Formats: sequence, C-alpha cells, structure tokens
Amino acid sequence: MEYTVVLCDNKTVDPQTQSDILESAGIAIEILDEKTEEAVVEAVQGADGLIVDAATPVTARVLAASETLRVVGRGGIGVDNVDLEAATDEGITVVHVPDYCLDEVSTHALSLLLTCVREIPTFDGRTAGGTWDWTEGRPLHRMRGHTLGLVGFGGIARRLASKVRAYQLDVIAYDPYVKATTMDDYAVEKVSFDDLLDRVDYLSIHVPLYEVTEGMFSTREFERLGEHVVLVNTARGPIVDETALLEALENDEIHRAGLDVLEREPPAPDNPLLGRDDVVVTPHVAWYSEESRRDLSRGVASDVAAVIKGEEPTNPVDPELPWI
Repeated sequence: MEYTVVLCDNKTVDPQTQSDILESAGIAIEILDEKTEEAVVEAVQGADGLIVDAATPVTARVLAASETLRVVGRGGIGVDNVDLEAATDEGITVVHVPDYCLDEVSTHALSLLLTCVREIPTFDGRTAGGTWDWTEGRPLHRMRGHTLGLVGFGGIARRLASKVRAYQLDVIAYDPYVKATTMDDYAVEKVSFDDLLDRVDYLSIHVPLYEVTEGMFSTREFERLGEHVVLVNTARGPIVDETALLEALENDEIHRAGLDVLEREPPAPDNPLLGRDDVVVTPHVAWYSEESRRDLSRGVASDVAAVIKGEEPTNPVDPELPWI
C-alpha cells in the first residue's frame, strides 16, 4: 500500500468500518495505543494521516514531526486537543465529524436534566435502602413554564431545543455567533450571557472548549444563578470550574448538577463531586450509540482518505470559527 494512517483512537472507532474505508483507498493502518506526546511524535514520522480521539495530544511538536503528514482526523466534534494554528502553519488539514451524535448527546442532556429535576437519584437510593416514601424527594415542581437556558446554539443545542417543546418550557440561548433569526426558527430567544444567568431554571452547556470558554462557569456565574437551578454539562469538563461548582452546591447556590464530563477523565477516586445526592455523573458517554459509533468511524475515515488522495474533505475544521 502506498499510504499510511496512524490510528490512535481506541474508544470510539468501529475497526471494521474504519479499515474497510481506508484499505479500499490504498491506505495502511498502524495502531498506536499509547497517547503520550512522545509516542505520537514517534508514530507519525513517515505517516500520511493521523486519526485521534479527545485524549490524544496533537501538539505543534506532533504536527512538525513528519514531513509527509497531510491530515489529522479528529474522531469527534470538538478539536480542543489539536493545535489548529500549528496545523495551519504546517499546511496540514484537520477534519472532524460535527454531526455524528447530535441525537445521542441531546437525548443524554435531556436525560440528565429529567433525572435531576425529578430527584431520581434520591428516590432510587432511599428505596434501595428500604425506605418507601414519596416525601424523600420533596419538594418537586412541574417543569412546564420554567426556563431552560442553552449556552451555545450549535447542532446539539438545536436538537435539544426541538425535543423539549413537548415539556412546554421557555427556551433561551446565549451564542454570540448565531443570529436571533436562526434561534427564532426553533422558538428560542437569543439573550446575553448575564441575562441567561439571571433568568434560567435549568441550564445546559453546549460550547466547545477554547480559551474563552475554559472556566466559563465559576464563582461569579454560580452566584448569579438561583438556588433552584439545575446545571447540565455534556460539552467539556473544564468549561465548569469544579471547585466553584462544589462550593455552589454546598452553599445551596444551585440545586443539582448532571455531568457527563469532568475536568479530569477518568476522575480521581476522591473527586468530591462523586457520590453526592445532588450530582449525577456519567462517564463521557453522551456521544455513544452503536449507530453513532459507525457514523463517526465512517465520517472521519472518509475525510482522511479524501485528503490523502488529493480530494476535498466533507468536514474540514475552520480555525477561524470560534464555536462549532
């Protein structure tokens, strides 16, 4: 075979789908299990392409390590682990799969919200402990008429906005890169960030991790939110300052949190957010279904093959587009 792609994605990849596409394009696959910068630097030397997941560092040093490297395929939506500026400098195309799990993540965000609002962990724990008492989760309030705030209004947030119509929620969103007319199409009101903090009952985060969004929710933001607020994060862990979140929960500044992502993954066993009655944590699984896994593998492999063969990819990353 004439070309080689290093595959460093052992979580999301569907091996058969990936290999069928790449090998049919005359591209050999080399598997890399170690995800350190040093290991990736060594592996990409002489390679034409690199496919990675969110845990693989694609630094300037990695991108400069191979004169033959043409394309980096990010098996997912976010590209915060890829140095886009360095890729541009090196003339390397970065591709991703921005639409492979919109239904899964939006459904998972809604599931976390419903779990928190209906106090499911409390009822489950008390029932498992032998207490059969409806008052254990008091007070509960119906969702209808409350306000859901979306931070970011890309594909996942739009899908979530459509799904919550049946709950008769008022939906508002903060996204400086999306026009109000676009939000109007989803019956969503465009608001400023501070206005969103002041008005929400439920809050769902859907922005990528960049310098401007890291620590976006910290002490100031939690102090602005009401004590009844439920926060859901299915985006990236570092968008939420976990120390500030813990303080907000312990000080009754917010009510509950549903988290699919954490600052450190997997978390340390002594992470104080784990095991709390007012926090639900899932293991960065919002993206997952067997169907989304196949879509992801097909999308990233097809675009990597296209670039290597000198064709235009379907989903190149635009380094000038701040939010996806």
